[in-house]
Amino acid sequence: MMNRIFKSLALAVAVSLATGVAPMATNSLQACPGCKNANETDSLRPRAYMYSILFMLAMPATVFAGFGLAFYRLSKRAELEQLQQLQADLHVSETPHEELPG
Repeated sequence: MMNRIFKSLALAVAVSLATGVAPMATNSLQACPGCKNANETDSLRPRAYMYSILFMLAMPATVFAGFGLAFYRLSKRAELEQLQQLQADLHVSETPHEELPG
């Protein structure tokens, strides 16, 4: 039991150190020399390329959010219709019925 706790604690410390200390130990990170050189120039092409990448990354999130919103609205609409049908059924059952002569 103690060995398991020690291993879990050691793993947590190692992950914390790797994610917290390692990025601070480096001076700067660069994606690629081509992008670095392109962004240092005054040309608008690298900036336009960067924006196109950002838009391409945002598109799947936008599509999934749209579908999620559509399904949410459909479920709320169905829930409202069920509630209205239940209220209508209860209203019909509460109204007194006339007795037939017989």
